[in-house]
Amino acid sequence: MTELNTMETIVQEIITALKDKPGALLPILHAVQDKLGYVPSESVPAIAKALNLSRAEVHGVISFYHYFRDTAPGKQTIHLCRAESCQAMGGKKLEAHVKSTLGIDYHETTADGKFSLEPVYCLGNCACSPAMQIGHEIYGRVSADNFESIITQAEDIA
Repeated sequence: MTELNTMETIVQEIITALKDKPGALLPILHAVQDKLGYVPSESVPAIAKALNLSRAEVHGVISFYHYFRDTAPGKQTIHLCRAESCQAMGGKKLEAHVKSTLGIDYHETTADGKFSLEPVYCLGNCACSPAMQIGHEIYGRVSADNFESIITQAEDIA
């Protein structure tokens, strides 16, 4: 079975299980992303048809909510905190450095597929701002200098 057929089968199983729920679009999108890591554009027509919606309506929901991805994520996701405390402690400078180092912007994945970069609006680590998370690990007092060290360790894991 090809990767596309597998993806289509998974999406169809999710649609079948959830299409009759009230407000089924969001539960279906969440389930697809939970299972595949993103909502493939190839799945939009099937979802739209099952819910009697237009493709534009489904795409509009996917693009409106920052949580949903329409491209495959990297092996690891870096969540960079953008809350007030982190901003006050150098978060903008760190954000620029991270984007420059990885060569990507928010909601993108590095060319080698190792990392995706996502904004987050509080990691609950305000006393150690600026903060970021890679996988389940939260890092505090992240600077341009120690970002290099952290990312090197994370690359070894990816």
